[in-house]
Amino acid sequence: MDKYIFEVPIKVRDYELDAQGIVNNANYIHYLEHTRHEFCEYAGLTWDEMNRRGWMPVVRRNDVTYLHSLRSGDTAVSKLWMERRGPRFIFHQDIFNQDGVQAVKAEVTVVSVVDGQPSRGDAMAEAFAEYISK
Repeated sequence: MDKYIFEVPIKVRDYELDAQGIVNNANYIHYLEHTRHEFCEYAGLTWDEMNRRGWMPVVRRNDVTYLHSLRSGDTAVSKLWMERRGPRFIFHQDIFNQDGVQAVKAEVTVVSVVDGQPSRGDAMAEAFAEYISK
């Protein structure tokens, strides 16, 4: 079963490359974050709106496995699906190159902070209920 609920294209830019001519590992973290931000907007809730409501998703952990290097000119696709484990929201994120070869496999754990304090994540769960894998 394909659990992906969102995807966004990523164009590799020359300034993201390291001395070996491949995407620097830190830039994959940016790609993953960009995908989550775009997903939130797609789901109808921008970061600004979450902030106005007094709550904010905060990354607790990034677990990234690098499988295949992206290079200059590649057009990748970044995909995600999410699940909830108690107060934690797990974003399962994968990045594939234009040939469908998986470049990155990641699990990003997010917790919800409400008015500056850790929360159980109920507001976030309610806001993204239709997207959370059962």
